[in-house]
Amino acid sequence: MTWHANLDINYAFEANRTVARYAHTGPLRILQSLYPEGDAICHNVLVHPPGGLVGGDTLDITVDVGEGAHGLITTPGATRFYKSLGELALQRTRVNLQSNARLEWLPLEAIAYAGCQAENRLSMQLAPSAEMIGWDTTALGLPNANLPFDTGTFTQHLEMPGVWIERGRIDASDDKLLNSPLGFAGHKCLASIFFATGSALTRERREQALDEARVVLNAHPLKLTSGATSPNDHVVVVRVLAPLVEPAVSLLKQVWAAWRQELWQIKSNAPRIWAM
Repeated sequence: MTWHANLDINYAFEANRTVARYAHTGPLRILQSLYPEGDAICHNVLVHPPGGLVGGDTLDITVDVGEGAHGLITTPGATRFYKSLGELALQRTRVNLQSNARLEWLPLEAIAYAGCQAENRLSMQLAPSAEMIGWDTTALGLPNANLPFDTGTFTQHLEMPGVWIERGRIDASDDKLLNSPLGFAGHKCLASIFFATGSALTRERREQALDEARVVLNAHPLKLTSGATSPNDHVVVVRVLAPLVEPAVSLLKQVWAAWRQELWQIKSNAPRIWAM
């Protein structure tokens, strides 16, 4: 049996409070809204009760953030792409931010199991003055459980149409990509965190984002396999390769906290579920 699940989340700023409303079909939903930072920022946990996708499954997620609203979305665990008999397993997320809106898109990692045929897509539309911090983490197999990603394909797709696109297809049989020093050099986790804006960043703010990220990278054990760059004046991105998920996520969380503090003047307040 395959699943096609849909989830539409709408954040609205009403009476000085960000309110989340949602509609869903199939096994995909958000839990109760939480306000650990006060009414202005709404925290939500996105859950997929089956816990993973097999060939033929599709998860469609749409997030609309209204003018002045600020939402934060995370997940309780990894998204697992299991072995497929030939059909594609697809997670497709579309994000739309209106003016002066903010979104933090902070899901836990996606795991590509051996034999998967999978694609994980994130597409973002940001109105002028809207801003977003998001990340994407992919684990190739489960090295500590001796479950390597040795067959199958996994495609990552990150996009701001007309502004920025990163797309990569990882084939388990591509030894040069997976093991060459010019590729992943044997690392089993690749991750990115980005700061994206609907209005062009000033040079000063763009440099500030890069500087804050590089301070974190230079002090981290993964400094030799990570880097910060700005492909244009709407995006700043940090990329990292790691042997396992945990050190990569540790780095992403530190960059997230630094950007939150310096770019938004908001002290980091980690979602409670991360500590569980």
